[in-house]
Amino acid sequence: MARVPHIVHKRKKSKTLGFVEVVNLEDLAALELDSRLELIRSLIPLGLAHVMEELDREVVSLAGPRYRRKSGPEAPSRHGTNPGSVKLAGQTIPLRVPRLRHNDTEVQLASYADLHRGGDLDEAVFRRVLYGISCRNYEQAAECIPGAIGLSKTTVSNRFTKASAKILREFQERDLADLDLVAVFLDGKSFAADQMVIAVGVDLDGYKHILGFVQTETENERAITQFLKSLLARGLDASAGLIGVIDGAKGLRAALLKTFAKRIVIQRCQWHKRENVVSYLAKSEQKYWRGRLQRAYQRPTYAEAKRELLKIRRELSEINESAVASLDEGFEETLTLHRLGLFGVLGKSLKTTNIIESINAQAEERCARVDYWKNSNQKQRWLAAALTDIEPRLRRLCGYRHLPKLRQAILVGLEIRVTDKGGKLAA
Repeated sequence: MARVPHIVHKRKKSKTLGFVEVVNLEDLAALELDSRLELIRSLIPLGLAHVMEELDREVVSLAGPRYRRKSGPEAPSRHGTNPGSVKLAGQTIPLRVPRLRHNDTEVQLASYADLHRGGDLDEAVFRRVLYGISCRNYEQAAECIPGAIGLSKTTVSNRFTKASAKILREFQERDLADLDLVAVFLDGKSFAADQMVIAVGVDLDGYKHILGFVQTETENERAITQFLKSLLARGLDASAGLIGVIDGAKGLRAALLKTFAKRIVIQRCQWHKRENVVSYLAKSEQKYWRGRLQRAYQRPTYAEAKRELLKIRRELSEINESAVASLDEGFEETLTLHRLGLFGVLGKSLKTTNIIESINAQAEERCARVDYWKNSNQKQRWLAAALTDIEPRLRRLCGYRHLPKLRQAILVGLEIRVTDKGGKLAA
């Protein structure tokens, strides 16, 4: 009697995987180029497998399982494959597409049509260039995918130009009529050898809106006034009054007052004022006076803050008259929030130009990848592209629940009243 060997089945050890880390678009943009390409290289085959699965699923739904005719005379039949391609991760990937025919007529697969179109390729190229894959490196990104039909750097450059030109046009023509703004920030940003003045609005609910920009110096009152009037022409409504937050640039202040007249109060940036004053002092003295000025501006009421600042002024007059002159210039406008009685609840957000300078820094990060600026159109396209990308990510204003109080304080301070007829505002 033959002996049958006894087979012992060993229990396989199971391995528990840890949490899967989800990489969002911002995290992906922050990765080094090699890391981004490796992610693309890893994910493309998986995506392609799902594409084939989706195509096969549609074929079965139309023609029935393979080797078994679907019931009914209207069912199409399989007819081999055709060469085709789909768009994955902004790349064109070749594949064999199943064919179906019925009564000598090709039956189109709806799933293939969608996958072949793959959305707006110009938009995909635009995002990749904006987030750091240069036109030259785009070819490398395509080459890392086996069988991918890559785009030349010239094609990528042309497509980015086309996409960014469209964004610039839409950005410059956006309707502002639906925005109920209570604050406007103006600031200049150095851009290569030029300067761009950017306007950011904050609505009554605390949401930030990038209103536009103009290529000019911050001291160019005439150009900035024309820019602000163009915002009015696009629907910007200042009838309920605004608070305009600026640094010490006289051109910005003059343009705001000329455009909005009796509909605006100016809040000068306290940080810029403090730094301007201490810049006249010896370096060994700057830390001390910077702290004094900061503590004075942090006083909760207008009377207390002004008293402390005047005390500092008297002491500075014995040391440096130029520093005193700097403190005197625009003195009252640095205390606007104090005078309105809202420094305690809105000072963190509105006492400086930090909001718009943060936007400027993010725009600079995106535009810093350009090695050579050819002309003004290129600069404006890149800036519009960066600002459009930044805007949806902007956080709500800290202290936004108190903005209705700011609106009311501005109405009272500027003596703007609401008429009974139609609820319109009148001075």
